[in-house]
Amino acid sequence: MKKLFLFWLLSCFGYSLIAQESFMVSTETRYWNSSETYFGYTLFGTRGTSYLIDFEGHVIHTWNIGTNPRFTEAGTLLDAVGGDPSNSNQWKELDWNSTVVWSYTETRTNYHPHHDFEKIYNPKLGDSTFIYIANKDLTATQCLNAGCDPSHSYTGAQMDAIVEVDRSGNVIWEWCFFDHVVQDIDASKPTYGVIAGTPGRINLNISGNPVQKDWLHCNSLDYNQDSDLIVINSVHGEFYVINHGNTFIPSNPAGSITLAATSAGDFKYRFGDPAKYNQGVAPSVTANWEKSTAGNKQIGGAHDIQWIKPGLPGAGHFMLFNNDENLFELTPQSYIYEINPFLDSSGTNTGNFVNPPNAGYRTVNSPNSNLMKVSKNESKQITWKFSSKNNTSFYSTIGGSAQRLPNGNTLICSMNDGHFFEISPLDSFIVWEYINPMTRDGIKGVKVDNYPTYNGVFRAYRYDSTHPALSGHDLTPGPTMTGKTPSYWTPSTIQTLVKPLGKPMSNDLLNQNYPNPFSYSTTIVFDIPESKQVSISIYDLSGQLVRTLINKTCNKGKYSLVWDGTNDHGTQVASGMYNYILKTNDQQVTKKMVFIK
Repeated sequence: MKKLFLFWLLSCFGYSLIAQESFMVSTETRYWNSSETYFGYTLFGTRGTSYLIDFEGHVIHTWNIGTNPRFTEAGTLLDAVGGDPSNSNQWKELDWNSTVVWSYTETRTNYHPHHDFEKIYNPKLGDSTFIYIANKDLTATQCLNAGCDPSHSYTGAQMDAIVEVDRSGNVIWEWCFFDHVVQDIDASKPTYGVIAGTPGRINLNISGNPVQKDWLHCNSLDYNQDSDLIVINSVHGEFYVINHGNTFIPSNPAGSITLAATSAGDFKYRFGDPAKYNQGVAPSVTANWEKSTAGNKQIGGAHDIQWIKPGLPGAGHFMLFNNDENLFELTPQSYIYEINPFLDSSGTNTGNFVNPPNAGYRTVNSPNSNLMKVSKNESKQITWKFSSKNNTSFYSTIGGSAQRLPNGNTLICSMNDGHFFEISPLDSFIVWEYINPMTRDGIKGVKVDNYPTYNGVFRAYRYDSTHPALSGHDLTPGPTMTGKTPSYWTPSTIQTLVKPLGKPMSNDLLNQNYPNPFSYSTTIVFDIPESKQVSISIYDLSGQLVRTLINKTCNKGKYSLVWDGTNDHGTQVASGMYNYILKTNDQQVTKKMVFIK
């Protein structure tokens, strides 16, 4: 018992709650700091079923599909069919009752879809479309004619493409890496060029990695509607930004595909391993061959590349789950990175993409000698990162996701152990933790030592009750996946398991303010179940009272307040994060908000 308590006590100081040195860990909700989490429901897919759960692990709803699910703005659930994120040629869009409202199947035999997909709104078309990653077959003749090193065999070669189809299933746009290559071994080929001078194209003859089947193994993509750009990530340590808007011609699929294959479709930005285009230091073994250095390589085996969405802290930056595969650390560990691609070497936000080598690097030393890490060069464009103090606490060899939440928290999914946790923005403390109980051998209340992904989950997402997929539906909590009564720890009862009795307390007592972050005013909605004295006040992070919005007896009902960013004296406050606290005679709820001038 003392050892168990120690594990949980350490969690309050930034450690993951999953005890890696233990061979057995309890599943489902393990910890919940209800005053610090971003209220909502967590969606994930496992073993062919999608689950929507609340913080205590109660199942709210399920769908009969479960590979890599996500909700759409149309209020549907979209997922690949088959249960394997790395290989599926069919997708379905389901309503709340699991009725199929749309589906698409890639029937072309030379295209092999895998990993990621997204329903987007194409502003040039004025309609929603669907994009996905697919490996496209190449012949050996195509590879050699493009300038691939003739000393290699190219049987079975493939390169990734991004395909866009309309709601009728017609291919209306396509972009492929093979149309954006460069090589420096055969001057007679049109692809010949100086590698370092052509960062917008990929080197056909990367040392030690000739073109082959699943050559780039791209595993994630995202679309930015405001800029009409697409970002796509390769497991080999780079992600690339391409211009969709400048290469899409409405009502002209053939013209769009042709235009996307020109220089208009070259990379607008790339991040991760500049040695691949001869502008950075490559990873290498040191003089002491028991050690190595990552050079200027930043990411390896990464997943879930995305733009942080508008209105969220860090909006417009990139975020990804850096698995830290193939980064040559003596003791590897996974990280979450936030990257601002517009920063130059002085840290100035230029408003335009800056080539990472031009932004430069900082030397980062290990925070603790027991991690046994050498110093490394970290890009100055990395503006925030998260890693556990124990380097194995959420290490995942494959998969994984990260999602920035409106209150500044980040929801993380580590695939290897089906491990979800939410961290706060300032101190990176864990505020919620959950272990997926669905394993290869069925639902388990305790996870025993097993090989990676025994209870794996590719990604997890958080949605609040106002999302179109949830609004208007019955969100009454049902049983947990194991059927057990939730049993977890909280900050105030760190030595006592919480065993809720009856229906959990309504999370609608105090809603998250909206918009958040805000610049002019924000609305706070709260719900009072019975007549009582209520106060709602705003505090800065030092604990100083800023503004009292209400302090009176409220009858049963729903209320809303507006805060204009001023203190009790009418003076506008400084930009930053603030706490707003609802107090009654028997409860206190705290949430965070961000004010930006």
